[in-house]
Amino acid sequence: QVQLVESGGGLVQAGGSLRLSCVASGSIFSIDVMGWYRQAPGKERELVASITGGGRKNYADSVKGRFTISRDNAKNTIDLQMNSLKPEDTAVYYCNLEAKQGRYSPTFRYWGQGTQVTVSS
Repeated sequence: QVQLVESGGGLVQAGGSLRLSCVASGSIFSIDVMGWYRQAPGKERELVASITGGGRKNYADSVKGRFTISRDNAKNTIDLQMNSLKPEDTAVYYCNLEAKQGRYSPTFRYWGQGTQVTVSS
């Protein structure tokens, strides 16, 4: 079993900042990609940012220059620093990772429970 626990969501005014954190625990042999997704009401879940074990980062166009993803491989954590927040950033944010539970195990995708981010105008 792999568990993801997110923290850091909340309510903020437009232009403000929030920092999301996610900790992975459980039976983990290796982690490949870690990332953050979000889902707004009535919309599909979308990738916000991801980072590989080697540190290669990928961002959605809508958050480039405002959000920064970081990762601590030793602690199995990822953070998402969100600056210059806009009302359209309002969504439930989900932590995600692709991991193996053993050397010869297949890679599975795991999700956190989600944390609400609300940006008021």
